[in-house]
Amino acid sequence: MLAGTLSLLLSVLPARSARAETADKPDRYELLAQGTRLVQDGNLDAALALFREIPPPAPGQDAGAFVRARMEAAKILFSRQEYDESAGMCKDILAKLPDNLEAKNLLAQVQAAQTPEWLRFLKDMKTYLPTLLKASGMTLLLVLITMVISPICGLFIALGRISRLKALSAFFWCFIWMFRGTPLLLQLFFIYYGLPQMGVTLKPFTAAIIGLGLNYSAYLAEIMRGAIESIDAGQMEAAKAIGMTYWQAMRRIIIPQTYKRLVPPVGNEFIALIKDTALVSTIAMVELMRAADQIFNATFNIFILVQAAIIYLVLTSIFTVSFRKIEDRLGVYENR
Repeated sequence: MLAGTLSLLLSVLPARSARAETADKPDRYELLAQGTRLVQDGNLDAALALFREIPPPAPGQDAGAFVRARMEAAKILFSRQEYDESAGMCKDILAKLPDNLEAKNLLAQVQAAQTPEWLRFLKDMKTYLPTLLKASGMTLLLVLITMVISPICGLFIALGRISRLKALSAFFWCFIWMFRGTPLLLQLFFIYYGLPQMGVTLKPFTAAIIGLGLNYSAYLAEIMRGAIESIDAGQMEAAKAIGMTYWQAMRRIIIPQTYKRLVPPVGNEFIALIKDTALVSTIAMVELMRAADQIFNATFNIFILVQAAIIYLVLTSIFTVSFRKIEDRLGVYENR
């Protein structure tokens, strides 16, 4: 009987000792709480040590503390640019919980951070360039339509401006004064948002064409007026002396002589137009700048803006070279 009692005591004491040690040792959530407080206090090294002490969960065991600890450790390591260890923490989580989105996203960020800048730029270009090119098509369409409308309107405004009819000249002076004296953005706002209050509702594309066309017509009118008035008055007198009317002299003698003088300033205006099309994004038009801005706001990727800048530079370079060739072609006889 005595021997049986002793054996029972010997079997119970180790179990009690093990339970006492377990009770003295902090559990996973206590370690997580202690580590979180250390992070708040700025003691990241000690926090990392505690987070690493939390073991992976056994099958069927709650994995909350383990996942949270590994994620916090991965974020700390990522902020220190210790990418390999940060990736290891994420992989520990995914080994237990393959569908954990937080760990997947952080692992993707780690891998992106380890990618060379030039390779990231190429990948981003492959991903986003088609969208930017599609939007740049709208930019180019706006530019081309405005390039057709504004010179024609500008010529008639310039002729009206130099007309001897004072009322007509005053009207076009007011037109030029108003559209050159107010911002293009304000004009677009008035056409798209203001006119509906007067019963005139326009689609964004129509409003953009009208706004750009009127604004650039005013600027081109002054450029054309200056070019026409730079032609010697004797040219008009000679044309009238041989029986030409005023409009015949303008069409056949005066205006053709202004072409070479018009190309540099008009080309400069159209190059500025390429950049000013970005303003139509404020009236719900999806052109190059709006598309780039939308992608940037979604990804915070600065390379998107770089790609947009490259497209703008390509477009302006094409127009610059084209107008230079036109200028050389028109001045071929003067350069001999």
